[in-house]
Amino acid sequence: MKRIPTLGLAALAALPLSAQTAKIGGDLQLWYTQMMDSNLRYNSSAPGGYYNLRSEFKENTLTVRRAEIKVSGNLLEGIDYEVMFDPSISTGTTNPMILQDAFLIWKPAAGIDVKAGQFKNLQTYEGLTSSTEILFAERSQLGRTFGDKRDRGVAFGASFGDPKDFSGKATVAVFNGMNDAIAGKANDANAAKDFVVRLDFALGKAQKFGVYTLQGSTDVPDKGNPPASIAANPGGAWPSQAAIYDSKDKTTNLGAFYAYQDGTWTVTAEYMTGLLGRRFATLAASAPTVKREHLDQKFTGYYLTGGYTTGNHTFLARYDLMNMNSGDQWYTAYNPYTQSAPGTPLLVNGAPVDYSPKFTEATLGYTYAWIPAKAKVANFKLNYIARSKNFLKPFGTQTGEQGGNTLVAAFLVAF
Repeated sequence: MKRIPTLGLAALAALPLSAQTAKIGGDLQLWYTQMMDSNLRYNSSAPGGYYNLRSEFKENTLTVRRAEIKVSGNLLEGIDYEVMFDPSISTGTTNPMILQDAFLIWKPAAGIDVKAGQFKNLQTYEGLTSSTEILFAERSQLGRTFGDKRDRGVAFGASFGDPKDFSGKATVAVFNGMNDAIAGKANDANAAKDFVVRLDFALGKAQKFGVYTLQGSTDVPDKGNPPASIAANPGGAWPSQAAIYDSKDKTTNLGAFYAYQDGTWTVTAEYMTGLLGRRFATLAASAPTVKREHLDQKFTGYYLTGGYTTGNHTFLARYDLMNMNSGDQWYTAYNPYTQSAPGTPLLVNGAPVDYSPKFTEATLGYTYAWIPAKAKVANFKLNYIARSKNFLKPFGTQTGEQGGNTLVAAFLVAF
């Protein structure tokens, strides 16, 4: 007969009852996307591929957008835990479940916490907003490109103030710096790390505002990367090996946000800028899949949202801009987004095109909440997304830039 480890059972029994009780929660969101034309189906991404477009938008389809399952609880006095996974995420592997969050929180004193494990990288306002509480079916370009990322790290937080009046929290964190959505959930392969500082403030329950920054560098070992042959590049169309080593693919964010929600009116705004750095590592400007034209290429993005709620109904609008080369920097002697050579326009089917990575989205939204005071428990969202016309290449005999608008219907329940 197999012997039961009685010492372990005795230790478990000695814990407070609350420490033995796990809380299980989660959410399920179903989507239907309807293309307004066939561009998203037939047209491929413009050179650079900067635009962040989920695969669900590329066809008329019914999909399980989220199926998050969360287990949380208290291990010991002052030590909490949380584990969250989403089986709906596909990585092209046989892994049936994708681990999203897995962390411990230690609270050694009032207002102080230490968070360690795998969690979001503390960037943007929307990135830290629960998927059950975001206003639209999908986050803004800033939120989904820079904020909806997970990484492994440690965060030190200090809270202060009165939640009924003025309060805030200061957070300092260090992460592995694995930018990719999948790689960020793996162990690091280099010595470089990302350092994050974030300040969150609140005026009562209606107003939130804050600032944040991220300072990082390359996410690959610098031994043998890049090859020495890059220094022999003719014409200086990309930087030398020495310049890349010196830059270390410096990667930065600097952002600020403001949010007002009083149950009737909603206003949110966010601005962010920084260096693309390692996030788009390709530097050869002549390559057809180039994602960065300069070592110091800057990005700038912002969005503004307004909404009105009456009873079960909420009406929303958002304007969203992202410019992936806000400094107009490139190594070639001509603008690679509009020219194929100095003084020669970039033509497709005989018509000029402009593939500058400056994208806008205008979204109109409607939300029906079955329980207005607890909208995240069950709601239906209907969003119309109008996109700018420069992120798709013409298909067949089409001329000029091609965009693609979408209608999204989303049903969410949380438990």
